[in-house]
This record gives sequence, C-alpha cells and structure tokens, in this order.
Amino acid sequence: MRAGRPRTVAAVAVAALLALAGCGGAGAGGGGDSTGGTVTVFAAASLTESFTRLGRDFEATREGATVAFNFAGSAALAAQINQGAPADVFASAATRNMATVTEAGNAAGDPAVFVRNQLVVAVPKGNPRGFAGLADLARPGVKVALCAEQVPCGAAARTALDAASVALTPVTLEQDVRGALSKVRLGEVDAALVYRTDALAAAADVTAVEFPESARAVNDYPIVALRDAPNPDGARAFVAYVRSQRGRTVLTEAGFQVP
Repeated sequence: MRAGRPRTVAAVAVAALLALAGCGGAGAGGGGDSTGGTVTVFAAASLTESFTRLGRDFEATREGATVAFNFAGSAALAAQINQGAPADVFASAATRNMATVTEAGNAAGDPAVFVRNQLVVAVPKGNPRGFAGLADLARPGVKVALCAEQVPCGAAARTALDAASVALTPVTLEQDVRGALSKVRLGEVDAALVYRTDALAAAADVTAVEFPESARAVNDYPIVALRDAPNPDGARAFVAYVRSQRGRTVLTEAGFQVP
C-alpha cells in the first residue's frame, strides 16, 4: 500500500469480510481461460443480481477463479477504496462517484461506461393507489422513500423531481437503492424511486410505474480495474468479461441499457 492511503478500521473490516467471501466462493470451472485467483469486485447495489450471475459465469470459464463481491452504495464503495480497502475492480452507478476514485489516483487506466439505467416509481404489486407519475407522489398522506442525494439513485431522483416541478418530503432517505426498494416490499412506504432494473428484479412484489422525466436522469455506470489490485490480471479479465457480448446479454436481460 503506497503512502497517503492509510487503512482505516472500516477498511480492515471490509478486507476481513471479503477474505471470508473469497474462501466461500465457487471453485474452478471446466476448460476456458487460466486466469485464476480471487477477484474482489466493489459494485453498486443495483448490480447485485446481474453481477452475481456474471461472477458465476466468469468462475466457470476460468480455472481456479473466484469472484468476491462487495455490493453497496457507490459513494460508500468509493470512500472504502480511497481509504485503502483491498479491491480489484470498481463498478459505480454514476460517473461522479467513479471520479472520486480516479482523481485520487486509484484507477488503473480510464473507466469505461458499460451500461445505463433509468428510474421508475416502485409501488406495491398491482399499484393499489393508482399512481401514474411523479405528481401523484406529492398527494397528501403519501409516504415515499428516496435514496440519499449523495447516492447515485438519490441524485437522479432529485434531477427527475426538479424536472417535473414536484416537491415532496420523503419519509426516509436510504443509503442505496435496495434500501429504498425494501421499504416498498415491506409495506413501510407507498412508493419509492428506484432503478428500473431493481423493480424488474423484484417484480413478484412490486409494480414499476414509468414516468417521462426519468429520461432526464439517466445514470451511466463506469467500471475500472484498480491501481493497487491484489489480482491485476484477474481484474482486467473480469472487466473485459463484463464488457463482452456475454456480459452485455446478461445486463440487458436485467433491464440495463447499452450505452
């Protein structure tokens, strides 16, 4: 670890958790590339299902490879990386959070945008309150969950609400999109602004209401191998796999848009 990046207690805790995750990861797959070892990927929470699937595929095609994931809000992940948490790859839900890593000199090369995502209004299955757009969220008595504005989904929500000239006070501000979505699934709120991909993944429990202002708040998702990657070869291989045709297929099936 080079000077200027002291490892904090939080970073050490993350490292320990990731080490445990690596020990429990999948083993070798048959045939395929020989790039092995554990690849530690810090990825935005909205990538959970699609990256978990891609991780299994990556392991199956590379002998001895294991992918260990740390899914969380992009701002928190960027902070952990800059504080010295060991990671090989960073996939952010916004260019702003990626910039905090690149500006600190912690990226190996230039990030590449690999997908885009848009917001929807997530409501309980069947849309019992009949929400049709953002203006309905400002009705009296409606409880709404948003992501905090430092989180990509929160910044996008603020952009969309401003574009629609809708003012509302959320009952909760969550640290990642999964937190906001869970409030709807648990019946604690009437609606939440989440990514289209997250609503699709939770389609058994929620209905996604599209709204035109989401086109004003599209989030680009960049990915990069990290400068101090413990497994630089594995990092490059995983980034290439995400950007491959196989990666694109999995991501678009999950509802992401190709840039």
